Amino acid sequence: MTVNHAGALKKEYFLSYLNLIRLSRNCTIEQAKEIAMELFFHYNIEEYGSQTYQQFLAAFYELTDKLKKDQ
Repeated sequence: MTVNHAGALKKEYFLSYLNLIRLSRNCTIEQAKEIAMELFFHYNIEEYGSQTYQQFLAAFYELTDKLKKDQ
């Protein structure tokens, strides 16, 4: 996915991104988070600014809650 450095990315972007990783790699949401940390953030949470990272975490927690409820 292409990233524009002009501003903070939204939670919706990360909802899609994490789901894409999870479904395409057939992994858990926790594993998808680790993959995103490696591939997207390069293990640097400030890579795209703190607002973007906060949106990433919000998406992760929302997906985690949703997946727990769906079980």
